[in-house]
This record gives sequence, C-alpha cells and structure tokens, in this order.
Amino acid sequence: MPRLISICLLLFLWFPICLDASVSDSTATTTRDSIYHYDIELNGAFARGAHTPFWLVNNRFGLSSIKKVNGHMRAGFFREDNHSKPFGYSFGADLAVAGGYTSTFIIQQLYGGIRYKCLDLTVGSRETRSQMVNPELSSGDLLFSDNARPIPQARLAIEQYTIVPWTRRWLAVRGYISMGAFTDERFQKSFTQGLHKRTKHVLFHSKGGFLRIGNRDRFPLVVEGGLEMAAQWGGTIIYPDGHTLKMPHSFKDALKIIFPTGSDSSNPELAGEVSNVLGNHTGQWCAALDWHDKAQTWGARAYFEHYFEDHSMMFFDFKWRDMLLGFEIDLPANPIVSSIVYEYLYTKDQAGAVYWDHTPDIPEQVSGRDDYYNHYLYTGWEHWGMGIGNPLVISPIYNTDNTLSFKDNRIVAHHIGWKGSPLPGVDYRVLISYSRSWGTYDQPNSYVKRNLNGLLEVTWHPRRLSGWAGCIGIGADGGSLLGKSAGVMLTISKSGWL
Repeated sequence: MPRLISICLLLFLWFPICLDASVSDSTATTTRDSIYHYDIELNGAFARGAHTPFWLVNNRFGLSSIKKVNGHMRAGFFREDNHSKPFGYSFGADLAVAGGYTSTFIIQQLYGGIRYKCLDLTVGSRETRSQMVNPELSSGDLLFSDNARPIPQARLAIEQYTIVPWTRRWLAVRGYISMGAFTDERFQKSFTQGLHKRTKHVLFHSKGGFLRIGNRDRFPLVVEGGLEMAAQWGGTIIYPDGHTLKMPHSFKDALKIIFPTGSDSSNPELAGEVSNVLGNHTGQWCAALDWHDKAQTWGARAYFEHYFEDHSMMFFDFKWRDMLLGFEIDLPANPIVSSIVYEYLYTKDQAGAVYWDHTPDIPEQVSGRDDYYNHYLYTGWEHWGMGIGNPLVISPIYNTDNTLSFKDNRIVAHHIGWKGSPLPGVDYRVLISYSRSWGTYDQPNSYVKRNLNGLLEVTWHPRRLSGWAGCIGIGADGGSLLGKSAGVMLTISKSGWL
C-alpha cells in the first residue's frame, strides 16, 4: 500500500502540467516592477537561567542558539519569480556569521530554481514553510516545521495550489518530491564527543500531495487535505566503539526509498531493514476546513495533522489518538487582535506500549512503541540538533548527556498565539505553550515533567526609514522539563527591492 500511494503521489504531481493548468492563488503572482530584493539583519540574545528561552530559539529555521549569550549578522540577496511568463527562474544567497551558535559561518540559504508554468525545480538550501499552519502563531507542523536549518535538496514541486481544468475552479492541487542530504555530520561529531551513536553522509527524501475543494467566489468554505512522507536513508552509522555500518545507497536503493520497499542486503545488522522497509520513514496526514467571507474581513480555520512512523499508524490498524488539532480565527480590522490560534498536541499513544515482532514460533505481530522522531539506526528526525518536526517535542540540542535522541516524545500540550497592530507601524505577537511529558516508552520519566514557555515580541517599522525594522522579543520559561529561563532578543533589519 505505501508503494501504491507513492506512485499515486508522483502521478498527482504531473497531472496539472499535462492539462496546462493555471495558478489559482493571487499570492503566487506579483505586480512589482522589481524582482530583486535584499535583507540585512543584526541579532543578539541575552538570557539568565538554564537556556535562552524556548520561543527565542525555536521555529527560527535553526538560526538561533540555546546558549545564554548569542547573536548573528545576516545578509541575503534574492531574485523572485513573478510568474508573469510561462518560464521563470529564481535564486537566493543568505549567509550569516554567528557567535554562540553550533557554527560560526552559516550558509542559511543558497539555491537556484527554474519554473515552467506551475512546476518549479529548486536545487539547494531554501527555507520552505508549511502551508497547513500559521507560521507566526502555530507551535509548528508535525513533520516539517520551521525549527531546523534547511536541508539541501533537489525539489520538484507545484508550490501553489493550481486549478484543475474543467472543474470550474472547484478543485486545485499542489505537491512535491525531493532528494537531498543532511549537512550536520561535523556538528554530530562535536556534540556526541565519541560517546554515543552518530551518522554521516545521510540522505534525505520527501514527497507530498494535497487536494483543495472549494471556490471562494461561490461559497466561503474551502476543504483541503493531503499526505506527506519523508525518509532518512544511506549514509554511515558510527558507534562509540568505532564500529561503522554503511547503509545501502545505490540508485536501486533510492527507488526503494521513493517506493518504500525492504532491503535485500545480506548483512545481518540490517535484518530490520530487510523485514520492514529500507531507511527511516515517517509522514503525516493533514486536513483543514477554511471559512473566509468574500471580502476577507474575517475567517476561521480548523486543521488536523496525524503523524505516523510505520504502516500500522499510517492506516487504521490502531486508533488515531495522536494528533495536532488547531483552530485559527482572523478578526475584522481592529487595533487589538488580528489573528488568534489555539492548538492541542497529543503524542502519548504511539500505537501503545507493546511491541512484538513476529517469529517462526509466534507469528503474531504487535506494532506498538513507535518512538516518534527516534530510530534504532539513525540519530532521529533532527538537523543540526534541532527537531525537524514540532519543537514542543524537545530537540536533542537540549540534551546534557551528548545523545542525539528525543527524550520527551510522549507529551500533551496546549498552545495559544495571537497578534495585532495596536499602532501604525507597530506589530506584536504573543506565544504561550504549556506541555506535560511522560518521556519515552523505553525511558519513561520518573514523574510527569511540565514545561511553560512564553514570548512577547514587538516590531516597529518607522515610517521615515523605509525598509527598516526594529524588534524586541521577551521570553520566559518555567517548569521541570527545561528549567527556568528569562531573556531578551534584539533584532535590527533592513530590507528592500532593487
């Protein structure tokens, strides 16, 4: 079944191109005379307590640090594709010099892309946001949040929803497929200090497809949903005793990752890859209901994400108890609150506490203990120590024992965020999260650990200084999971079109 779904996702990606579809979202086209822009940023954070506060670190595409004094200087130059012609191209270079980070010189983004109609091919590192959740107010997507540094990849995608012809604009699709590679092997070597398992030259794959049903010109309710899948594969596993395990990485193995299939290796250490599927596969089902009036003065959105690590939770072998359930409201223009988001995150179940793999003597199998974001061979669903998924499942960068594992993946969390513009040129946002952690099934906490995280961020755009902005963020943490922290982050930036 996963192989059949993978084939359907690939056919799904090409379908609109063959029918000469047109981009439906007005946000995909710009009427600017210029298509070149630049961004310059100076950032510094100062904290007291255990770490830099949680929301001053997380969901910043990995350009942050848990160290109590840190900062960076950043500059980027970009060419945007305005979709005014059938063919187009784009590129970007975004570099940073940092202090107190996991590296001093950071290539945050470096990419080039070409487009034909609605189909984009991008090669390199590029910050790509989830379209299912609000990037400013959400706690983060379960599979791909804004939490980790971009993974260099070749990505073929229909990035914006594209109308399917002959449906009177009631049906639209988007999707993607990519191949890439992780870049954090030096960080892993430094972080683990030879005491724990690490990896190098690990490869990356992802794919996804989404449908949208609705025509807002005719009716205010729009329904969308889709499936995303991702995998870590190839590379070398390095154990503390010096033993290494080279993972299959041929072209034939790449096909087994795209269309999930077990390995044919005779290596007894890869017995699990032979009996199951090659690589560390994960994914999520997504769905959303979106209601906005025609004038876009107010609206409401409800969304649901279900994360899975194996076939059993991908389908309905077990109840779907684990979820990210969110509600977003956009209010009519007012100086207090423009948007508000509430999210409920539950990851305690993971198909239950019992796992038993079938044997010749006992052929029954119980597929529990999924151990979200962890893997028995790879270091887990992280890049440069930051979780690629939802950051409320605490990232390995916080570990004090030099392991690159997720130690608190069984959680129940509540998250709320809101924003507004109380004065001309002044914006603010507030994030508050409360979570409880039971640890993992293999290493449960001796007591339920609690975590409270807060952020107030105010941004000023001075009218007389076009393109300039100043931002102050005040964060605080409490609870036994990460400890008490308080801190401030200051950012001065300049952006403009050339």
